[in-house]
Amino acid sequence: KQLDFESACDQIVTLLSMNPNQVYKTAYYRKQTKNQWARDDPTFAMMQLFFSTMGSIAYGLAFEVRSFWGFVGLWSNAVFLHWLLFGAVMATVGMVIANNHMLVKRTHSVEQRVEWLYAFDIHCNAYFLLFMVLYVGQLFLLPIVLGRSHFAAAASNILYLVGFSTYFYISHLGYRSLPFLKNTECFLYPVVVAVILLASSFLLGIFSVKVNLSRIILDVYF
Repeated sequence: KQLDFESACDQIVTLLSMNPNQVYKTAYYRKQTKNQWARDDPTFAMMQLFFSTMGSIAYGLAFEVRSFWGFVGLWSNAVFLHWLLFGAVMATVGMVIANNHMLVKRTHSVEQRVEWLYAFDIHCNAYFLLFMVLYVGQLFLLPIVLGRSHFAAAASNILYLVGFSTYFYISHLGYRSLPFLKNTECFLYPVVVAVILLASSFLLGIFSVKVNLSRIILDVYF
């Protein structure tokens, strides 16, 4: 089967638009025509692998990584840890929660369940925007977020709040688009937790305790 780059690019544009929920309309069409919710074309995932590779190279150059194996390590973390492992965990957790607690019971109809591949599709959609915020956005803001001031810490923590809030919002839209699920707003609960943590970091700042997520996380890699 030929890879459909045009469709994948259209989905990227949709995710970046004011109506990202429209990206899940294609899932409904697939269900009607092919009896599956998940993508059957790997192009979108392949493009994410490409973006992750470019992101790894960009951060390697920004932090003056000089060895080949240093770049390989960055790439491995970006692809296997951040995208694949994180995605597998989130897809599994989302699928289990949805299938065990959110199914709408209807008589005289075939029971439907969330497919693991569709749950991973949801992760891919959500991860793209997380990538745009915490890979691309953070890269351009490095001179600010790596500072030692309270402003730098606040800017960094807000950036991470935006990134992960966007991730869980897009995930919520993916599960909400399935007509056989209810109470999908629970996928937004991590956003509340993130806001509380951000507020806590501001309170710590009052007592001269600076929590800068960019410095903490990037220190692990560089």
